[in-house]
Amino acid sequence: MTERADIDTEGPDPAGRRGAVDTRAATSPARAMPALGLTTAEVAERVARGEVNDVPVRSSRSVTDIVRANVFTRFNLIIGVLWVIMMFVAPWQDTFFGYVILANTGIGIIQELRAKKTLDNLAVIGETRPMVRRDGRAAEISTSEIVLGDLIEIGPGDKIVVDGECVETDSLEVDESLLTGEADPVVKKPGDAMMSGSFVVAGGGAFTATKVGAEAYAAQLAEEASRFTLVHSELRSGISTILKYVTWLMVPTSIGLVISQLVVKNDEFKESIAYTVGGIVPMIPEGLVLLTSMAFAIGVIRLGRKQCLVQELPAIEGLARVDTVCLDKTGTLTEGGMDVTEVRPLYGADEAYVRKVLGALGESDPRPNASLQAIIDAYPDSEEWRCTESLPFSSARKYSGASFSEGNGENSTWLLGAPDVLLPAGDALLDEIEYLNHQGLRVLLLTRSGTELDAPDVAAGTRPHALVVLEQRLRPDASDTLRYFAEQDVEAKVISGDNAISVGAVAAKLDLPGAERTVDARSLPRERAEMAEVLDDNAVFGRVSPQQKRDMVGALQSKGHTVAMTGDGVNDVLALKDADIGVSMGAGSEATKAVAQIVLLNNSFATLPSVVAEGRRVIGNITRVATLFLVKTVYSVLLALLVVCTQVEYLFLPRHLTLLSTLTIGVPAFFLALAPNKERAKAHFVRRVMRYAIPGGIIAALATFSTYLLARAHYSGEGAREAETSAATLTLFLIAMWVLAIIARPYTWWRICLVAAMGVGFLLVMVVPWLQDMFKLKLVGTTMPWSAVAIAAAAAVLVELAFRWVDRRFPA
Repeated sequence: MTERADIDTEGPDPAGRRGAVDTRAATSPARAMPALGLTTAEVAERVARGEVNDVPVRSSRSVTDIVRANVFTRFNLIIGVLWVIMMFVAPWQDTFFGYVILANTGIGIIQELRAKKTLDNLAVIGETRPMVRRDGRAAEISTSEIVLGDLIEIGPGDKIVVDGECVETDSLEVDESLLTGEADPVVKKPGDAMMSGSFVVAGGGAFTATKVGAEAYAAQLAEEASRFTLVHSELRSGISTILKYVTWLMVPTSIGLVISQLVVKNDEFKESIAYTVGGIVPMIPEGLVLLTSMAFAIGVIRLGRKQCLVQELPAIEGLARVDTVCLDKTGTLTEGGMDVTEVRPLYGADEAYVRKVLGALGESDPRPNASLQAIIDAYPDSEEWRCTESLPFSSARKYSGASFSEGNGENSTWLLGAPDVLLPAGDALLDEIEYLNHQGLRVLLLTRSGTELDAPDVAAGTRPHALVVLEQRLRPDASDTLRYFAEQDVEAKVISGDNAISVGAVAAKLDLPGAERTVDARSLPRERAEMAEVLDDNAVFGRVSPQQKRDMVGALQSKGHTVAMTGDGVNDVLALKDADIGVSMGAGSEATKAVAQIVLLNNSFATLPSVVAEGRRVIGNITRVATLFLVKTVYSVLLALLVVCTQVEYLFLPRHLTLLSTLTIGVPAFFLALAPNKERAKAHFVRRVMRYAIPGGIIAALATFSTYLLARAHYSGEGAREAETSAATLTLFLIAMWVLAIIARPYTWWRICLVAAMGVGFLLVMVVPWLQDMFKLKLVGTTMPWSAVAIAAAAAVLVELAFRWVDRRFPA
């Protein structure tokens, strides 16, 4: 059909046509032969000179960064110094806490390295692979293999990966909004600059790479977009805030404790040092940071096994907080492919002629969308027809077009697109189209224009020739996924550029609540507050423009919603960028994958529930176990202050608190942090944790110190210090166990077994002679041990009442 020299390709696109070099000009039928690109020898020469786009796109932190982040922490430094001191002044049993830190740090490094490996492997799968023309052949290569001067082919949805200059254009429109903030696409002509980080929204062409490697902005942009990061997370920033306050409390308290134990008391020097360190170490919630990093890392690994690439780690947390999911219909609820079910000629049009027009239109676009690909599959091209000018499909226009020389001396211009855009309001055809749309079918109008294709009013006064009826393929898992969101109190909003009635029919087939109330987005109010009201009251929206998608996300956010946006086309990019969480399909455009935080490499919408569940597991469980860690910090600080104020010996040796921390916090927290948790994540992490930690820690400290003072009055003579410590340890253990029992609710068989196992572990220490000697714990007599149990029981009741009062007085 066309006078086009197709150049051989490697790695065709899904349409089977990618790599074909289109020689048609945007506005002229004549055009020079296409550039052939660099030769193999020229590429080798540039590689030798280092003119390669070799800046690596890292999906994770480097090994050095991981080791540094886990080893060189503020609290590891403090504990490391105390550990070294204890090695010189105390028995080996009192240095356990140092070995625990070594083990924790090692586990953290190993888990993050596993997460890094998973992310790096997935990043290779989802890596951008541009089409580069060399030796006259177009082939997909890795971004890092581009050299200076390479000729790179581009089409709708392609991301501009390096800076360059246009060489060939075919109605090329580029969106530079991510760089300049300008929403309107920029029409490109040969000689125009191409900005890396922008993307193609319509048309196609080729450009020469003028900046590669570190000089190209794209390298920095891509690395930022896909870096494994632990920042901008409410969970991690909340923990950092808590640790900052802990440090402020710990420093003066520790100084007071040191002075109290070394200067005021006249105990043996080494023993005083040991008890002093025993008072400082438990103030540090060192395991909380490790457990958070480990929970995130394990989440990445779990999602990686489901072919889900988490480009920004906080996305796991963010999606757990989501209460509204905006879904693009095409590619999300429906599969990418379509089938032509019927062509209805209009007003006596000849069906054979209509089929010729459709075949020619299909051939006129070197990068067809799903609708046009279905037409190409159904209607072969006519060799006699020659395309003289083409207008690629644009989401903003809602139609595409082409002008032809039909071989018999006649010229014609045709448009193919949305009937409600190409037809005037009130046209009789719209009723017939609406009936088809109600059945969930997609309808395109083929119409002939009497003006030139580049005329501003090309769509005005056209003559309809046929309706093309297409059937969309529903994703088999879409209905179950929507049902999952409904069960989890997450509202689903379908936002599509297609006809509103057709979108509503598809949503109805998937049993989406509110599908019967479909809104045409062209009637939406422009004011954000008014738009937000309409969005809250309805679930399905059609004829949404790309800018409107962005505005709708903003309107929902203005109402306090946490919004996730899914999509795969260039018309979704702006909304994906502005949403709290952007989710792209792996087969989506490079532009959508560049701005999304999560990429579903298997293109399965059904993976989203797994991501939501993983996020809820991480956030909910870390919030639970953070209470355990911070109750310990609160009672440790308060016990130290009580010791300083009363001028008595400190209660515990490091080994005692190592034992307590292991049985009531460390081991249980590990299992609880990895347990299933379907509760939607809530905001205000610090407040939610501290409202339990402060009363729980205060009650535990006061009860334990009371037992210690009673024991000091009760015991005397040799072995009194050990007996006093043992009684206080028993009280503190029982209270901490009750806190653990509260945190472990709701009970399941394994949670009950976990709590019981920790109790059995402590019992063994208290009754097995060699464990008694190792931990320097031995209950003496019956009066004081039973008094310790009674005090602990009373404190446990107070903790229970305090937690219930907090729930009523300060609801989350």
